[in-house]
Amino acid sequence: MLRRAIDLFNEQGYDGTSMGDLARELGFSKSAIYHHVPSKTHLLSQALDEALDGLTEVLDEASREVPGATAYDRLRRAVRLSVAVLVDHQPAVTLLLRVRGNSEVEVAALRRRRDLDARFAALVREAVEEGSLRSDVPPALVSRLLFGMVNSLVEWHRPGGAVDAGQLSDAITTIAFDGLALGRGSSGHQS
Repeated sequence: MLRRAIDLFNEQGYDGTSMGDLARELGFSKSAIYHHVPSKTHLLSQALDEALDGLTEVLDEASREVPGATAYDRLRRAVRLSVAVLVDHQPAVTLLLRVRGNSEVEVAALRRRRDLDARFAALVREAVEEGSLRSDVPPALVSRLLFGMVNSLVEWHRPGGAVDAGQLSDAITTIAFDGLALGRGSSGHQS
């Protein structure tokens, strides 16, 4: 039921989708839907939590100190794992990216997204402080640009297409980090 609700929210918009639409799509009566789910808002909350919980797990893992792992390594891993979350939960992430704060559930989701952005920027800051990333671009901007690159996948990536999650992760981390890392990029100059 949640999968189809997410699809309908993405196709018709959350506000443009009724519980009647979902019932028709699933071949149930409206009362049967309400037997399993208290409200459309509940479905939205579950969908947004799916995406946000996956991203939170990524940052929890990337924030853990691992012997021998630098901040740069953890940041790079966070980007790779974020791509995997997006690919594995693409419909829910797509819905999350369309949230504008029109309800309490959406406001809460936006708050969680801002918290994730701040945590991601903190990883960037740590990599800058250890000397692995250039310092002339503010960490919050780097974070937004990296997330922007990952999030853009919802616009063109199709599950089962020619490019799989591993290829996407490799491409994004190579492009992003070879362009950001000191001494690792093709230009070889430091700022």
